[in-house]
Amino acid sequence: MTVAIVSDTCHYLPRELVAEHGIQVVSLYVHRDDLAERESEISDYGDYYGQLRDLSGLPTTSQPSVGDFLAVYEPLLEAGQEIVSIHLAGGMSGTVAAAEQARQALGDRSERVHVIDSESACGGEGLVVLAASSYAAHNGRDGAAVAEHARAARAQLKMWFAIDTLEYLRRGGRIAGAQAWLGSALKIKPILTVESEITPIERVRTSRRAFERMVELLRTLS
Repeated sequence: MTVAIVSDTCHYLPRELVAEHGIQVVSLYVHRDDLAERESEISDYGDYYGQLRDLSGLPTTSQPSVGDFLAVYEPLLEAGQEIVSIHLAGGMSGTVAAAEQARQALGDRSERVHVIDSESACGGEGLVVLAASSYAAHNGRDGAAVAEHARAARAQLKMWFAIDTLEYLRRGGRIAGAQAWLGSALKIKPILTVESEITPIERVRTSRRAFERMVELLRTLS
């Protein structure tokens, strides 16, 4: 029995890499003005970001439905595969909860589906997905073993990033524990981490210092 890797569009891996690894994708949705579209159908992000500048309001996103997950899971199960399904942090989205609901809806086949909260997003989620995919390709005919490898990769992951403002994360409801930092008159560069939620950990005065501090944090891992 082979193991299929499923994820959502928030891993932001290059499409060529997704195809090369045979990763199955369940798309989130993007809503802007009166238009709703699957994130997977956005072919040119440069053009998309350009369009955002002309919108009257901030776009929003929504998680995949249980039906969206079942539409991916069921053909894989019918083909005799097990599934390891790795998703955007549960503290940031209901995506992983919807995946778990879909798994439970499969009845007796649910034991062949392993749903994992990456506790991360973007590049962090993508690295966990790639770790699982590589392990499945070379070692994995056991879904439980592939899932455990993904969890081990997640435990080793550390992610830091710096941004100019917390405002857009605040508007999107994607940040926790930062109320004391919002609306500050200080010109600061927040350094943030992702561990189930996006959380600010430090603030510095310049982009250069933010970069230097993240390098220092990285060196603490060696």
